[in-house]
Amino acid sequence: MDLIKKLSGILVALLILTGCSSETADEGTDEPLKITSTFSIMTDMVEAIGGEHVEVYNLVPLGTDPHEYDPKPEDIQFLTDSDALFYNGLNLEGENGGWLDKLVSSVDYDEDKIFRATDDVEPMYLAEGTADEEINPHSFIDPNVGIKMAEAVKSALIELDEENSEYYKERGEDYINELKEIENDYRQTFEDIPDDRRILIASEFAFQYLTEQYNIQEGYIWAIDTEENGSPQQIKDATDFVKKHQPPVLFVESNVDRRPMEAVSKESGVPIYDKPLYSDEIGNQDSEASTYLDYLRYNLNVLSDGMNQ
Repeated sequence: MDLIKKLSGILVALLILTGCSSETADEGTDEPLKITSTFSIMTDMVEAIGGEHVEVYNLVPLGTDPHEYDPKPEDIQFLTDSDALFYNGLNLEGENGGWLDKLVSSVDYDEDKIFRATDDVEPMYLAEGTADEEINPHSFIDPNVGIKMAEAVKSALIELDEENSEYYKERGEDYINELKEIENDYRQTFEDIPDDRRILIASEFAFQYLTEQYNIQEGYIWAIDTEENGSPQQIKDATDFVKKHQPPVLFVESNVDRRPMEAVSKESGVPIYDKPLYSDEIGNQDSEASTYLDYLRYNLNVLSDGMNQ
């Protein structure tokens, strides 16, 4: 009898364990989507909207130029295994034979799993109307563009994972509403700054979408980071712009060499604002711009304070 009781107890325990194992296995079938994202702003946006249902691998590390990236073996492996690829477009990743095209081709990645976040964004151009004309990739600096990108990310995640569509829809709408509040702050802030102080000069011609949207006069030293940066002629042209327009301050981005702008400041007598702007990427986890939403808020604060000095 004791033996029968013991066997019965073991059988019950095994049944319980088997049930638990089955339940765990069932729960484990809802694996997160494996997403490859090209750079920090896109990665942050996909994580914010995808939440617990995505695992995002970021290609271009912070502090690395997203225009000319050299993919590593681990990038190739993760892309091969990923459910989708999200990229900015507008020439940020060196399209039409650039590094991203080569990476995608190297693994023969399915085009139906590739999502471009800027399909609804009207491109602006560097050196428009000249032989040097090319797309300005920095559209995401404008929160209006961020709204369009977030809409695209939300729609793509719903397409990839219909089972969790309500989850993506809810998180996406919350995120987009935050962006709309930020955009309203941008509009109100710049409307309150007098025209003669609404002048932005930075190192790179990266703020075009923002300055066009909010009627800001823009100057720069060089057009894009892949070109020669800070040549004597570029510094002279930027200094002439500053002397002509007399901005309250000069701005420098977080990811560029300050010395060319320091030369402009010395020649023009206009000081450099003491905090950098963010352009190509968000900041690290310890910065004031560690998410895309914070990046937008931070840049607005810096621009507003600088222009009002």
